[in-house]
Amino acid sequence: MRPRIFIPLVLATVIGLGARVNAQEQLDTTELAKKTQNPVSDLVSIPLQFNWNQGGGFADATHFNLNLQPVAPIKFEKFTLTARTIVPYNSFPAGGSERATGIGDIQEQIYFAPANPGKFIWGVGPVFSFPTATNSFVETGSWTIGPGAVALTTPGPWVIGALVNQYWTYYDEGGDPETNLFVFQPFVNYNFGGGWALAFAPLWTANWDAPDGDEWTIPLGLGLSRTTVFNRRPMVLGVQFYRNVEHPSGGADTQIRAIVSFLYPK
Repeated sequence: MRPRIFIPLVLATVIGLGARVNAQEQLDTTELAKKTQNPVSDLVSIPLQFNWNQGGGFADATHFNLNLQPVAPIKFEKFTLTARTIVPYNSFPAGGSERATGIGDIQEQIYFAPANPGKFIWGVGPVFSFPTATNSFVETGSWTIGPGAVALTTPGPWVIGALVNQYWTYYDEGGDPETNLFVFQPFVNYNFGGGWALAFAPLWTANWDAPDGDEWTIPLGLGLSRTTVFNRRPMVLGVQFYRNVEHPSGGADTQIRAIVSFLYPK
């Protein structure tokens, strides 16, 4: 489905579901929204992230990316282990009407955080990437490992923090490219109440092995989300728009993102 069709459907659904929530549910969804914005909360979730990358090196074509990102926290007496798996599916223009499709390298992020954090919340742990790609456009053959960390605070309606990961190749099954990837995600969320939130959460990346001038991808933009309850199932629906103020020569100028996240609170 094209973004110009899918995005209005998401917006209409976000607004429509808001009318179904009563006052008590509004209080619950506001707190639930803040949990969804905390990468190391005790909330089990299954987010689906749809990305349409356009312009720049893609010209009038579109690179479509779908990320399945299940999050599973396990709470122990003194700490919480949060495991997040990222399974990417990509569809690239390959000339004419042809497209190259398939999954990319699967990532696993593990964070250890205090079981009962104070006003300042943090987590650290290892991150991994596995050479599972079936799409030749993103195939690396690299087994990677590196450190990851997240820190945030949640004063009043705000959730403010950042996540940082670095992936280094420790074994490679083929030649270039190998993975040497830095990921930094600042996030600033303002929760209006009733599950509504305005979000700034771009994903800034650096490929340290890329040619000079092509290392960084830096998007800037905003998004709107709605945490609600539909048929007794809590979920998040959201849309975001980003413009890449810095990107590789073959990268996209803009990104439209739609999010559907299924929530499983305790």
